[in-house]
Amino acid sequence: MTQDVHIIGGGLAGSEAAWQLGRRGFRVRLSEMRGTGERSPAHQGDGLAELVCSNSFRSDDHEKNAVGLLHEEMRRCDSLIMSAANKAQVPAGSALAVDRDVFSAEVEARLSALPNVEIVRERVDTLPDTGTTIIATGPLTADSLAGSIGRATGADSLAFFDAIAPIVYRESIDMDVCWMASRWDKGETKDYINCPMDKEQYLAFHQALLDGEKTAFKEWESNTPYFDGCMPIEVMAERGVETLRFGPMKPVGLDNPHWATEEHPKGRWAHAVVQLRQDNKLGTLWNMVGFQTKLKHAEQVRLFRTIPGLENAEFARLGGLHRNTFINSPVLLDRQLRLKTAPHVRFAGQITGCEGYVESAAVGLMAGLMTATQLVGGDWQAPPRTTALGALLSHITGDAEAESYQPMNVNFGLFPPLHDVKKKQRKEAYTERAKQEIVPWLESLTPAA
Repeated sequence: MTQDVHIIGGGLAGSEAAWQLGRRGFRVRLSEMRGTGERSPAHQGDGLAELVCSNSFRSDDHEKNAVGLLHEEMRRCDSLIMSAANKAQVPAGSALAVDRDVFSAEVEARLSALPNVEIVRERVDTLPDTGTTIIATGPLTADSLAGSIGRATGADSLAFFDAIAPIVYRESIDMDVCWMASRWDKGETKDYINCPMDKEQYLAFHQALLDGEKTAFKEWESNTPYFDGCMPIEVMAERGVETLRFGPMKPVGLDNPHWATEEHPKGRWAHAVVQLRQDNKLGTLWNMVGFQTKLKHAEQVRLFRTIPGLENAEFARLGGLHRNTFINSPVLLDRQLRLKTAPHVRFAGQITGCEGYVESAAVGLMAGLMTATQLVGGDWQAPPRTTALGALLSHITGDAEAESYQPMNVNFGLFPPLHDVKKKQRKEAYTERAKQEIVPWLESLTPAA
């Protein structure tokens, strides 16, 4: 099949871009390296849109949360990623979490059902010289293609580390010590397993994180910064003894019923709490929330089994560390995600410097829509900057400070400010304004075939 568009990379962004183009009748060649016998250091399988870190798409609250608003806008755009996430959803309170395998299989099945989308298992080593192309190879771009991108841009890629959290088998968790609850009892069900620590246990655990044997850096990795959203647990511990208690081990809003007394019949807060979130639909796998790590595997097993309730924990996957790369998009890309020095090439997903599953898919969605508009000779109308899609796109393509450009999740700080609204009412005001202004933009999109 002769393609209209060549998409390189079958992750979240590439799959979403292929869907937006394919359902509009364009011929798409989707190239994915995994399946050729090669894969990145972080991937486990060959499925499209594999989730390699958390299984959570974060908050699904579209009334008060920027990422929840992004979910809502993407659903209105008939997003493949959001549709697959809905089908693969597992309990996670007010968050949207998925069964990884069900999610990946649904994405691949939906794309494979489009007759004009050809999924090819192949490694692409260089940027194509001609032809409409979307580069969506993500933060784990193969060295050969990364080198080609570097030569084309005339600038080195930036880089940061991303770490993976461990996954525990549910049956190995001691529920006589742990309990099920969502913080402040949010959500209709009690979706998290909570492991309590008293002060003495917490201080011993904190010290063990500092003393634990870590993965050694290679010379080329030694000066690579971390992205705060995926900070390894032991690096957070280095920032101070209380840092974890105000981060992933925050105890507030979690009454431990095992510690109930006459005075406190619902239980008391622990000094610190380790939370686990369901990782698959069967409920057999649970990931340790915020516990991404670069500790060596044997050290992880030893240390994490000192957590109350996890003394006999069996791990389906231990934590890991990999290097992520991204380009300096505010300098290199135009407002339509095109490489300024080679405008037949667009970039999408985390390689642009957005951070997070949903943000990556959202940029892929917009890259697909931009390309569809271009192919029919239309004039692309960017989503309003008052929407989550528009705010994210604007940040990537020029609004961010180029000299200090770092990966960024969507947040209300990227939106044009609301000076005439009281601070406590701003989140609702942001989402209400965005929902109003997304409607005429949706009507301007190139229709599906």
